[in-house]
Amino acid sequence: MRSSSLLPYARRRIPVQDRSERRVADFLEQAAAVIAEVGYEATTMTEIASRAGASIGAVYQYFPNKEAITAALRAQYVKELEARWASLETEADRLDAAGLGRKIIEHLIAFSEERPAFIPSLSAPKGIRKDPAVRGRLREQFAALFLRKAPGLSRVEALQIANVTLQVVKGLNELRVEARAHDRPLIVSEYKVLLSRYLTSRLASER
Repeated sequence: MRSSSLLPYARRRIPVQDRSERRVADFLEQAAAVIAEVGYEATTMTEIASRAGASIGAVYQYFPNKEAITAALRAQYVKELEARWASLETEADRLDAAGLGRKIIEHLIAFSEERPAFIPSLSAPKGIRKDPAVRGRLREQFAALFLRKAPGLSRVEALQIANVTLQVVKGLNELRVEARAHDRPLIVSEYKVLLSRYLTSRLASER
């Protein structure tokens, strides 16, 4: 009796939850559009609400401020990036160390082009950008990739190489944020050389 009495309540709650998830997804999509167009600093909650066709109060029901909605957007990007890095495992088998270095950079650039708010969102306050757990997962992903590519490495060495690789990727992001549009291709080219040569020196001799 008790179980059956709960079913109507459960059925009523599911559509409400679905609508909330769709509303959040729409707010994030519109926030990304605004950030991509005008940058993080110029983005306002009012403009996000306007793009979403919602009241400012509706946006505040889900996100208390611009920092919160940007943090949610960044979390979404991190999940997508983790999936992209995971896909490198199958590609790595067909690449030498230099090719792997270039491919890592190419994946990052492709992602930033598919998600044009990604680079502008990097100028958000540092407090909402850093998540040690995220960096730890990415480091483990890269370490596993390098061990697969160079089985002679120790786990400690693989993690060290992963740390350096992540720092290179971070440096590329930061330079691209600061650079003028016409300078970015050269920066990307230089980082491909940098990471390719580094991985060649660390992985090629450990196969």
